[in-house]
Amino acid sequence: MMLPLPEGEFDAYLFDCDGTIADSMPIHYQAWQQALEEWGAEFPEELFYAWGGRTPTSVIADLNARQGLAMPVGVVDERREQIFQELLPTVAAVPGVLEHIEDAYGKVPFAVVSGSSRESVTASLTTLGLLEKFEVMVCAGDYLNGKPDPECFLIAAKLLDVAPKRCLVFEDTDFGMQSAAAAGMSAVRVPPPWQRHPRISSASGNRG
Repeated sequence: MMLPLPEGEFDAYLFDCDGTIADSMPIHYQAWQQALEEWGAEFPEELFYAWGGRTPTSVIADLNARQGLAMPVGVVDERREQIFQELLPTVAAVPGVLEHIEDAYGKVPFAVVSGSSRESVTASLTTLGLLEKFEVMVCAGDYLNGKPDPECFLIAAKLLDVAPKRCLVFEDTDFGMQSAAAAGMSAVRVPPPWQRHPRISSASGNRG
């Protein structure tokens, strides 16, 4: 079932990737758990979803600070990405978002705006057979200030040569929705995994 869109005419669609285009948040969490376990770090599932949209390097740095650890950020992030790539063949597209991509492709330009690395986003979209549909990709490393800052969405709008107010954002996280609002863009909230997959985990199922 297609997600309802806000009223208005839009000249570009901007999509987050993980949890929005790709139903990949559960396997991202698996990858985080395995990578962090090697360093004795904890990352509760509730916090993982609360921090959705942040760059992996900022997450690792904050976990270090919170837990008094000294995990090498680059090493842990590389290990997390390696595990994610191994799990990636199991990922599927989010149906309600995929229908909008198929319906609007060729009518308005698309961009992916993600806190994940370009390598990770490219791999996800390639697995889903959607990579060629996106004219612009703005990923971790392409901007200084991560979501909820609007910088990443404003960069995408500029690259597409579309005014921010004429862009429609598809997002699944609080940080992403705040980022879109700060950029002056309308947005569609994509239901989180525990609403689309009620049996994903007992902890997730209590989030409401």
